[in-house]
Amino acid sequence: MFAPLVNDTFLRACLRQPTTHTPVWLMRQAGRYLPEYRDTRAKAGSFMGLATNTDYATEVTLQPLERYPLDAAILFSDILTVPDAMGLGLSFQQGEGPRFAKPVRDEAAVNALAVPDMDKLRYVFDAVTSIRKALNGRVPLIGFSGSPWTLACYMVEGAGSDDYRQVKSMLYSRPDLMHRILSVNADSVATYLNTQIDAGAQAVMIFDSWGGVLADGAFQEFSLAYTRRVVQQLNRTKDGQPVPVICFTKGGGLWLPEIADLGADVVGLDWTVNLARARASVGGRVALQGNLDPNVLFAPPEAVQREAIKVLDSFGRPQRADGGWDGHIFNLGHGISQFTPPEHVTALVEAVHSHSRKLRQPV
Repeated sequence: MFAPLVNDTFLRACLRQPTTHTPVWLMRQAGRYLPEYRDTRAKAGSFMGLATNTDYATEVTLQPLERYPLDAAILFSDILTVPDAMGLGLSFQQGEGPRFAKPVRDEAAVNALAVPDMDKLRYVFDAVTSIRKALNGRVPLIGFSGSPWTLACYMVEGAGSDDYRQVKSMLYSRPDLMHRILSVNADSVATYLNTQIDAGAQAVMIFDSWGGVLADGAFQEFSLAYTRRVVQQLNRTKDGQPVPVICFTKGGGLWLPEIADLGADVVGLDWTVNLARARASVGGRVALQGNLDPNVLFAPPEAVQREAIKVLDSFGRPQRADGGWDGHIFNLGHGISQFTPPEHVTALVEAVHSHSRKLRQPV
């Protein structure tokens, strides 16, 4: 059904296998920093008009690959599609970000939650299959979801938040309700990601974007435990091929050893984490993804290249002294800013590919 992979460097790095260079892709690589994306969005009329149209979603997913020799594509969608399918009424107001018409703030609303019918998300799975076909084996396709905790933040707050007052109030005053939300979310996310894998996703990523706002102890109970519940339910092979799982907790550096024990293949790191220490900390148990500060991309191209080389040098030569390989996927420490000059991304990708090849040369 799908063409064989021409460039499997990303998948090999996820599985800690030898690679000729360090693969690179960028969170939010299909997005507002590209003028061609803005043109397509204008045709679609809205963000959801873009995300729910198979042709448009395919088009914008492939746009960055036409510009840059990236080593993976990531499905164009949004982390809030799952709670939207639960009937919470997702909308995107211009300049405001996502908003739910029906926040989940009382016992009745919590008890009404259930794993949604995946047919309501058919547009996502159709896009996965369409993108995979359009890639024609060029690079692997990554599917994704928000983590149970991150989805819960939006569901209870009703939108993004600066202080997480509503969701943390529920967490501390009615932990039973929070655990109920997270249980439904975990089983929903697992089903959602498995359906993406069935549709053609070759790796999946769980974005725990708001895990870092939790206190120590609360993180383990309300975020980590439910991300683990997702990972334990995932189909890890498809058509005889491994399907790597990436977990990324923004602000999660404090808990890196615990996150590395989740059972995922790759742990994503934000820019606050020292990559050399992180590599030593996980001891080859998982591959690492990251972790350039996205704001580096506002600096001149020569500075972008210098900082990219620092990240690669911090990780070091992927091949260990014992002959084994520690996987590294180059990425930003969070999503690329909409204000990023596209030509600076060219400098970044070139630097990663060229310098990482040098790191593999015999000493």
